[in-house]
Amino acid sequence: METQKPAIGKFAMNYGLVLGLIMILIAVINYVTGLDLQGKQWPQYIYYLIFPIIIFYAISKYKKNNANLLSVGEAIKIGLIIAAISAIVYIIYGLIFNYVIDPDHMGKITEVVRDKMLENPNATEEIVDQQMEFVKKLMDPVIGSAFWIAASLIFGLIYSLIGGLIMKKESGS
Repeated sequence: METQKPAIGKFAMNYGLVLGLIMILIAVINYVTGLDLQGKQWPQYIYYLIFPIIIFYAISKYKKNNANLLSVGEAIKIGLIIAAISAIVYIIYGLIFNYVIDPDHMGKITEVVRDKMLENPNATEEIVDQQMEFVKKLMDPVIGSAFWIAASLIFGLIYSLIGGLIMKKESGS
């Protein structure tokens, strides 16, 4: 009896949605607790830890559901789909949050970033103003979204390549 090969897209999409929801949960916790306005970065580190764990887990589950067979190409497809879906979910949330829920929040965050920069004794107003122009560009919805998707895809590629190389087992191997 031959097992049916799982559809990579549908399989990975579920994990991408889970990762996107985890990102939203972290953002909501940051907002509700005020950690983002305090300039705290540690909640974001949770995401940096969970991102590769979910990709590795999804690749291993796919392999298990695929008669214990996995190619590096399949692993990369899984990782890239997870990364793309999670980024899109988070971007949709970010747009709703920043345009509907709390349109003033990005301005508050910008001020926190500016104040942190000015804490550096070597930072002049001029240098901080230049750096803030870059920060404001990254906060632009189009540029920020493109950057977020690109970064997610790059890290998704890296982690899925590692996972695929570690877990690969092709027929006849």
